[in-house]
Amino acid sequence: MEYKQKLNELLLTTARQNSSDLHIGVGRRPTVRIDSVLVPLAKEQILTKEDAEGLVFALLTDEQKDKFIKLKQLDFSYNFEDRARFRVNVYYQRGFVAAALRLIPAQIKTLEELNLPPILHDFTKLHQGFVLVVGPAGHGKSTTLAAILDEINHKRTDHIITIEDPIEYLFAQDRSIISQREIGQDATSFHEALRAILRQDPDIIMIGEMRDSETIATAMTAAETGHLVFSTLHTNSASQTIDRIIDSFAPEQQGQVVSQLASTLVAIISERLVPRLGGGRIPSTEIMLTNSAIRNLVRERKIYQIDLVIETSVQEGMMSLNRSLVNLVKQKEISLEQAESYSLNPAELRILLERT
Repeated sequence: MEYKQKLNELLLTTARQNSSDLHIGVGRRPTVRIDSVLVPLAKEQILTKEDAEGLVFALLTDEQKDKFIKLKQLDFSYNFEDRARFRVNVYYQRGFVAAALRLIPAQIKTLEELNLPPILHDFTKLHQGFVLVVGPAGHGKSTTLAAILDEINHKRTDHIITIEDPIEYLFAQDRSIISQREIGQDATSFHEALRAILRQDPDIIMIGEMRDSETIATAMTAAETGHLVFSTLHTNSASQTIDRIIDSFAPEQQGQVVSQLASTLVAIISERLVPRLGGGRIPSTEIMLTNSAIRNLVRERKIYQIDLVIETSVQEGMMSLNRSLVNLVKQKEISLEQAESYSLNPAELRILLERT
């Protein structure tokens, strides 16, 4: 009971301080992440082995505890007294129990509230195709997808099925039917859930993360057969994403994958959450929209030329990451130093800044 009470205090502190994450581990104080910076909670004691185990096991059901001890790590979602929701990963490090908890806001924000480009509204009007939101872990991919899906929920009468591990944002059904399936609880794996999904009459499919070639192949087939499919990948740019998808398949399969990708891919949004000058974080985005030039480059496997097409297609709504960073510097939202640290090509960034 004592550890349960202490856990609740820590979760409440995390939510009240508007932290994005809470870390629990042996040999350090419980630590929160605020605006990308890790901040130890000064009023808390340094955690012993017993403390860390007590706090982590207070998160788990008996079934989850058995599974964790067997697998040495576990992903799940945790509801805190209907006040907050967390995505949790519990794991072992150097033989000790540890946990990372990501705070999931109860309210799904709109694209405007997230400071995302207006062109993302266009993706809520699509009825078929493959849309990917990519970027490093913790840079807003799930939040962006939730905003897009919730806008569809309020505007369209569709059946939206999500496959997540674990479920993050909880949607309140409005005009759409929303079926949220959690791996481990509602399905055994992403691949198995996807294999059955076309028998569940979906209009829109959201796959929390594409972890293997089977999942990618099934997602592309779903997009080919008249569905709108959203998903995420841990990649840094549109061109790297396309390379990653193709390279995840055996050489003899890549020809078909290239053809499917060229015909189904609608857009890739690559995100970075950059520390803001006034506090908080603001997204910088690369946006690739699949036009005839992009399709031809994919078919011809000239992926390295895609960055140039993005840079020269601003009038079509495309945006390079550097141009997005430059715009934020010009608007005095972020510092030049931050822009350079998040840029994949700082030299080009400086040239763009001088030109604009």
